[in-house]
Amino acid sequence: MRLALACASLLALTVGAGAAQAQTAPEVAFNIGVVSDYVFRGASQTDEEPALQGGVDVSFASGFYVGGWASMVDFGDDTDAEVDLYGGYRTELGGYGLDLGVVSYLYVNEPGSADYNYVELKAAASRAIGPVTLGAAVYYSPNFFGADEQTTYLEANAAYAVTDKWSVSGAIGHQSLDVNDDYATWNLGVAYALTDHLVVDVRYHDTDVDGPLTDDRFVVGLKASF
Repeated sequence: MRLALACASLLALTVGAGAAQAQTAPEVAFNIGVVSDYVFRGASQTDEEPALQGGVDVSFASGFYVGGWASMVDFGDDTDAEVDLYGGYRTELGGYGLDLGVVSYLYVNEPGSADYNYVELKAAASRAIGPVTLGAAVYYSPNFFGADEQTTYLEANAAYAVTDKWSVSGAIGHQSLDVNDDYATWNLGVAYALTDHLVVDVRYHDTDVDGPLTDDRFVVGLKASF
C-alpha cells in the first residue's frame, strides 16, 4: 500500500507538471559518484564500506520536479541497493526558497521478513544572504524504516561559498522515533569544484548514539554532474 501511494503521488506530480509545461522542454540533470561510506542521518548504510551512487532529476518551468537516485547498501542481509523516487514543487516566496515534496525509499532484494520500504513527506525552506545560504527542513513518515512507524526528522543547515570553487556546509538534525530511541546528528564538510562538473567533498559525521555504524567518521565523496 505504501509503495502504491508513493508511486501514485509521483505519477500525479509528473502528469500535472507535464500538462502545465506541454510546450516547454524540461531540464534534465544526471549525477554519478562514489563515497568512502554512505552515511544517512549519521548512520552508515554500507557497513562502513564505499558505495557507488547516481541519479537523475527532471525540473519543469512551473516549479514541479521528479527524480530518482540509487546507492549501494549493506545491511548484513540480501539487500543490495536503495532506490529513491521523489517528486515535488519548488517556488520562492518573500525571498525564501520553498520545497514541498514526497520521497519513496525502496530497497532491492530486501528479505521477506524485513520492513525497509517507506515514504516521507518533505517541507523545506531556505534563504540566500550574500554567499551564505541558510535552510531548514522537516520530514514526516507514517511508516518508517524497520520497526518504527510514525517518525519526524528536523534539520537546520547552512552553506557558505568561500570562492567559486570552495564551499563549506553543515547540518544539525534530530530524528524522532516511536520504537527506537530518538537521536541527534550533525555534519560539517568542505567541497571543492575540480571542474564545472566534478566536485570532491570531505565531510565529518557524528551522532549522540554509541555504535559501530553511528560513531563519528570522515567521508570522502567524488560526484560528477551533467
